[in-house]
Amino acid sequence: MAEEKLSLKVGMELSYPPFEMTDPQGKPAGVSVAIAKSLGQYLKREVVVENFSFDGLIPALKIGKIDLIISSMTATPERAKSIAFSDPYLKTGLSLLVGTDSPVNSSVDLNVKGRVIVVKKGTTGHQFAVSTLKEAKVLVVDKEAAAVLEVVQGKAHAFIYDSMSVFQNHRRHPKQTRAILRPFKEESWAIGLRLSDTEFKAEVNAFLKKFRQDGGFEKLGDEFLMEEKKFFREQDIPFYF
Repeated sequence: MAEEKLSLKVGMELSYPPFEMTDPQGKPAGVSVAIAKSLGQYLKREVVVENFSFDGLIPALKIGKIDLIISSMTATPERAKSIAFSDPYLKTGLSLLVGTDSPVNSSVDLNVKGRVIVVKKGTTGHQFAVSTLKEAKVLVVDKEAAAVLEVVQGKAHAFIYDSMSVFQNHRRHPKQTRAILRPFKEESWAIGLRLSDTEFKAEVNAFLKKFRQDGGFEKLGDEFLMEEKKFFREQDIPFYF
């Protein structure tokens, strides 16, 4: 039992580089893993990263399979009904990856009869599309790569996702896509905890404050997101940390 208490089980979906991913040896890596390890050092607990599908993270937290979620998760009022959130640690927003010849040039062009909009299941892009885009056809897929492929192949007019991922996916497919990066809906990411863990939440918030003051987020941005950071600042688009 003592060993169990010393562990900190952190849930994330390891398919969202550079935030949550695996290294060439198959070990968890990325921004969120680095944050988790720093939190573990702060709490003097050994971090164990548990890989779940994104829409399985909140259920896993609620039944105690994990202690918290660090997985680029947006703190929304909907999610806050079932779990607690730490103070925000990162600002982002919903943006659009569109095909080169897509008629979509902004979020205003999404809610049109005949438009096909692809989203990843369980994301805020999914929630936005279902609640707002009553005229368009909303295509829901399980994986980010599958959503990007729909746009690349011209089967979907737009993919709603966060700015950083849109930027990266456009860089991977520069000839087939355009990136509309300025967020049409701003969001914040936070660490997810159980509603009952009030003392633990206070500890996590104290860690985030210290980590920021010590330059931890700035270092992670320089290590993992240097190119993106520079580009976003040049374009005057709100950037992360």
